[in-house]
Amino acid sequence: MASRANVVARAGSPLSSAVYGPGCALAPPTDGTKNDHSLVEHKGDQVHPAYLIPELCRSFYKLGWVTGTGGGISLRDGEKIYLAPSGVQKERIEPEDIFVLTLKERAFLRWPIHKPLKQSQCTPLFYNAYELRDAGACIHPSHSDSQLTPLAPRNLQTHSQHAVMATLLWPGKEFRISHQEMIKGMRVGGMGAALSYLDELVIPIIENTPHEEDLASSMEEPAVLVRRHGTYSWGSDWEKAKGQAECLDYLLEVAVKMKLAGLPTVGM
Repeated sequence: MASRANVVARAGSPLSSAVYGPGCALAPPTDGTKNDHSLVEHKGDQVHPAYLIPELCRSFYKLGWVTGTGGGISLRDGEKIYLAPSGVQKERIEPEDIFVLTLKERAFLRWPIHKPLKQSQCTPLFYNAYELRDAGACIHPSHSDSQLTPLAPRNLQTHSQHAVMATLLWPGKEFRISHQEMIKGMRVGGMGAALSYLDELVIPIIENTPHEEDLASSMEEPAVLVRRHGTYSWGSDWEKAKGQAECLDYLLEVAVKMKLAGLPTVGM
């Protein structure tokens, strides 16, 4: 049977200014004084989102997922959304560089004022992931000190070369692979039951669009590859989002090698 796993997709083209227009509530605070005091309260807590995001970015940089200034990550802590800045070297991000917004109003709680930073260009898609995915099956992280709550998806976005190659070698609208052990690391919808070795992983491939907000209509899919750009991935907590992103990248790499060797990626 064909199953679909929870990994979203990423396009790296610049976001239009319309994203910051009426109805998006993404304009920065005008007084320059808004600040999320939890950053100070949780200083040294390595699993607090503001500290965890820089650590994960450094890890993903070593994997080659966020080279240059590409890539993005967002973590949700209850009603707060933490976003990595855009257009910066991800391996050099610090906790004070992180943006904090409210989930419902999309209003800024924290806007870094020590540097001329912009929030992630993936912000509209990250919010789509939070809003379109019912996280009722989410699992609380094991780090009780982090104060991270259930019902909190995490979003990752990468520029993996394996993903780019896969979208070129699969010219159609779907990527398929089966009978691979790492498929067991993927979950139905990203937050459901784990897939099995016998399941077929099906990931839609969509064409790149000029603006990332144009990809919103595809966010209901459990997984999406954006041609010539890369992937988005999410999960019920950061561990699962990270694990699924790593499993997906492995499967894409294997599939590309199989395709180039003339081997079928589906079936024995």
